[in-house]
Formats: sequence, C-alpha cells, structure tokens
Amino acid sequence: MPKSPNETITKETVFAALSKIKGPDMKGDLISLGLVSDVFISDGKVIFSINVPAERAQELEPLRKAAEITVSELAGVTKTIVALTAERKQGGAASPAPARPAAAAPNPPQPEKVGIPGVKAIISVASGKGGVGKSTTSVNLALALQKLGNKVGILDADIYGPSLPRLLGITGKPTANGRILTPMEGYGLKVMSMGFLVEEDTPMIWRGPMVISALTQMLNEVDWGELDILVVDMPPGTGDAQLTMAQKVPLAGAVIVSTPQDIALIDARKGLNMFRKVNVPILGIVENMSTFICPKCGEQSDIFGHGGAKDEAKRMGVPFLGAVPLHMDIRKTSDGGTPIVASAPDSDHAKAYLAIAERVLERMNAEKNMQGSEAPKIIME
Repeated sequence: MPKSPNETITKETVFAALSKIKGPDMKGDLISLGLVSDVFISDGKVIFSINVPAERAQELEPLRKAAEITVSELAGVTKTIVALTAERKQGGAASPAPARPAAAAPNPPQPEKVGIPGVKAIISVASGKGGVGKSTTSVNLALALQKLGNKVGILDADIYGPSLPRLLGITGKPTANGRILTPMEGYGLKVMSMGFLVEEDTPMIWRGPMVISALTQMLNEVDWGELDILVVDMPPGTGDAQLTMAQKVPLAGAVIVSTPQDIALIDARKGLNMFRKVNVPILGIVENMSTFICPKCGEQSDIFGHGGAKDEAKRMGVPFLGAVPLHMDIRKTSDGGTPIVASAPDSDHAKAYLAIAERVLERMNAEKNMQGSEAPKIIME
C-alpha cells in the first residue's frame, strides 16, 4: 500500500506497528515487554530507542532493523531513527571497567612516524561504531578550529563511506600536478576525500591493502600547503585504517565521539584503548546526540540517555570535551552541505563546537608540553 505524504503520523500508530514485532527470543512483543522508549515525532521523522541487554546488542541488531523498516513503511513517516540502548543498573555502569595491570609491560620499539611537510599537527576524530555523528563532528570541529585562528585541513579517511563532499557541499574533482593532488576547498578548509575521486553511488569493493594504499596517498600525495592542524575523519571501528594511521602517522592526539547510550560507549572504549596501546594521546571524548531538543517547543528529552560519555571519560581517566545535542538544525545543515558552525556561527550549537575546539587546543598544547619535557627517545634499528 503506497504511503500518503500528507498523512500525519502519531505515537499511537507507531506503538501499534511496533506491537506486531516479536521481542527477543520471539517472546511477547516490543510494546508489551516495555522495550520501547517514548517516541518523538517531528516533521515526519520518528525517533525512539529499544532497550536490550548490552551483551546482546550485536545479536539483536536484526530486531532494531525490523523496527526501523516497520515504522519507515507507515504513512506520513519520512525518516526513522532507531537505536539500541541498555539501561544502567542502579549504582553502577552497564559493564565493569577493565582492570588495569599494576605495572605496564615495557612497550616494544615503535617504527618511526613520518609527518606531512607543512602540516604542524594531525589529529584524528574516531568512534568505535558507525552512526554516532563522527563525520558531522569532524567537519564542525575543523571549522571551529579555523574560527579560533588556525589554518585547517580535513581528510576523509573513510574510504568505504566518504561523506565530506556532501557535508561541505563540495562538488567536482581535484586537479593533479604529476602525482600530487590539489585539495578541494570548502568554507576555507582544505579538503580531500575518496568521494571526490569516485561517483557517490560507486561501491568501494577493496581489500585492506588497497584501502591502506589509498589512505597513504591521500595523506602524502596531496598538496596540503601550510596547515596548523589536519583533522582526519576516521572510519568507524578499529580496523586496518585506524591501526595504520596510529602506527605510521605522528598523531598529536585522538578525539573519540560517542552517543550517551551504553552500547555505543562499549565500542568507544575499544577505540580509545586501541589508541592508548599505540601511544597516541587521547585528547578527550565528545558526547554527540547528548539530548534531543524539539525544534518546535524546545523541550529536551534524553532519548539515547544523557551524560554517559561524560561518566565514561571520568571512568577511563580522559578529558570530557563537551556535549552536542540531537537537533534538527544540525541535521539539516549537515545534509544541506552548510555545516552549522559556518552557516549559523552565533547559534548555541555552533558555540558548543567552538567550546569543544578550545578544549582540543588546550589538550594539544598540554600534550605537546608533556612530550617536550621528556628526554629524547633513541630507537635502535
């Protein structure tokens, strides 16, 4: 049955549809089991979460997908956002903190990391999982760092799912001088992405070595010029690309992006620990989609929880850089290629990114001073 775009979707209609979806282990349904959070609807967009045990998140992903498809097919729905989340037990976190050894074993000698000529500092923006708004955070962080007086570039290291061309509203292809590519530019940022080199709907069916080769070329065979900071928008997870960047590039630090829910934090913790193991400074954690702000009434609702990333930062002993809400303005400007820091610099959302950028700079300076106070390390090869 075709959907009617003029029909208004209601919470009752959403709950009725979700009541037809069996719960975990095919027992009951999502509504009778009380697994669905309150449902928020704005301009045809439906947002809700499903509470499941954190340890079963991967196993129950088909349940989330079924709920998303079911609601998306309802008349009047233009977009559906569904997340799996886990409620914290009273007095504790959803999962215990990993025990730290009393004395860390000495690290083996690391290969020498080679920087990029003209680029003073490289920072990575990473997440343990997809769908947490890492690329939107990367773009707005880069623009905020630029507003604070820095020459900034941004590299889209997500070979399989490049998003910077759309987020920055840039079209066209970079020119080449021999083997060296000239980066594209948007809002004063120098930008490079695989999205400039292939059509948007072209799948990148590449194995790991090809991805690493492409990433290395985009780092070293691009005329970045003189930059104070190069922001690298990393692909989600802890695979080959992340490990290559951490081991071969002299990163000034890593920014970890997570949403508040426990399931996202589990993956964020993995990413954070990966950078720690390869001696990359953790600049801090950003809590994205920290709270939902209704664009019509201004009411705040913690759909995906709130404060989880801040608590996690404290528990892991790393700085908390700040929180960014889930707001329609951020989504609209991102989809429209007009990032909110550039298009609405006086908005509260832009100010949130600016505050995060200020803390990132403070952490970079602190890490630089710490490294400067240490004796030079001699690596025997």
